[in-house]
Amino acid sequence: QVQLVESGGGVVPPGGSLRLSCAASGFTFSAYRMSWYRQAPGKERELVAGITRAGGSTSYADPVKGRFTISRDNAKNTVYLQMNSLKPEDTAVYFCKAVGVVDEYWGQGTQVTVSS
Repeated sequence: QVQLVESGGGVVPPGGSLRLSCAASGFTFSAYRMSWYRQAPGKERELVAGITRAGGSTSYADPVKGRFTISRDNAKNTVYLQMNSLKPEDTAVYFCKAVGVVDEYWGQGTQVTVSS
């Protein structure tokens, strides 16, 4: 059974940091590219960051460049999103996504709220 379980969300003041984790099971994690998306209330889901299968290449959406870092540990079947200098506009539900050659999987999401 394929599972992607996000954790690490919460409420943080502006300028704070959070580290999200996404634990994968039920598929060959190292064979999948991994991404983080987010969806704010009333808005479409948007890509935040992506990382290749071995972790050698990463990419970021412009609003988070220089503040967020995506990484993965294939031995632990986990992808991370380190979020620094958080802003109120980063408030959203954050989802991880696994993309393979013929299939893809989504997690259920974790809420991040940036508020004083």
